[in-house]
Amino acid sequence: QVQFVESGGGLVQPGGSLRLSCAASGFSFSLYGMRWYRQAPGKERELVASISSGGDRRNYIDSVKGRFTISRRNAKNTMYLQMSSLKSDDTAVYYCYRDSYFGSWGQGTQVTVSS
Repeated sequence: QVQFVESGGGLVQPGGSLRLSCAASGFSFSLYGMRWYRQAPGKERELVASISSGGDRRNYIDSVKGRFTISRRNAKNTMYLQMSSLKSDDTAVYYCYRDSYFGSWGQGTQVTVSS
């Protein structure tokens, strides 16, 4: 079945960097666009970034443009989110997900930005 396993989160100081990874399985990874979402405490889950199946088209929400970079490696069924210049507002659980899918989410990976 479709599965997403997120990793790479942690505690980082403001201005720091982290790279998140998403290992996907149960479907033909290279055929689907992928997304990163995040959910901060007390807030709704929001779409952060998306990438097309071939990796040539990428979109970001305004608040992370210029700081986050989404990428993917289809040969490894893996997607990444490189995050830099992190702010306290980036604190959230980060999830990956697939286009055209309405099933279960992964466990997410916690990112905490704090001094």
